[in-house]
Amino acid sequence: MRRSLIPASLGIVLLSACASSSSTNPVEYLDDRTAMTIGSLKEPIELVPSLHQSGLHLLTLGKKASFAYLGPVEWDRSGTIVYGLWVHLAPGNDRAIVDIRSPAAITLILDTGARVLTPIDAPQLGRGAYQPVASWGQTAYFELTAEMLKQMAASEKLELNVRATDDSVVNFEAGGDTRAVLTAYLHARGITGD
Repeated sequence: MRRSLIPASLGIVLLSACASSSSTNPVEYLDDRTAMTIGSLKEPIELVPSLHQSGLHLLTLGKKASFAYLGPVEWDRSGTIVYGLWVHLAPGNDRAIVDIRSPAAITLILDTGARVLTPIDAPQLGRGAYQPVASWGQTAYFELTAEMLKQMAASEKLELNVRATDDSVVNFEAGGDTRAVLTAYLHARGITGD
């Protein structure tokens, strides 16, 4: 009796391990409307408010914090490849954020330094590379190069500074190490070495 439970238990453990790692695996799909191949992460990377801006302060005021999400996108139209960085802000009621497409609204912070993100117009697809978390949030695409993507994958620090309407800065940081996820994306997209 116990012998038959061992293979079943082992199977459940293996399936759960596969399921947990699959959420970070890159995905690729063909957009029927444009015949463009889109490469993205299965789910965007979640960025949380930095501890020095949130914590007990928001709890004592009864406010909900904003969250940010980002993910790389590769658009491949017959071998012509363009990259973009998808960013979504799910606003809480802590601070009002400017239009994220406005000049110098978002800065990406990596180990190599800060880089102001420049908005771009993404191709009009049948579906987006990622689904917004909050329907009332802001979503935009920003310029991304293969070199910048490599820097993101190598960086221990991955943060977004977003300008608030009062000209202060709201800082979001990755809740964990994002290097493995972004490195897997690089390999899946064939972005290597040089």
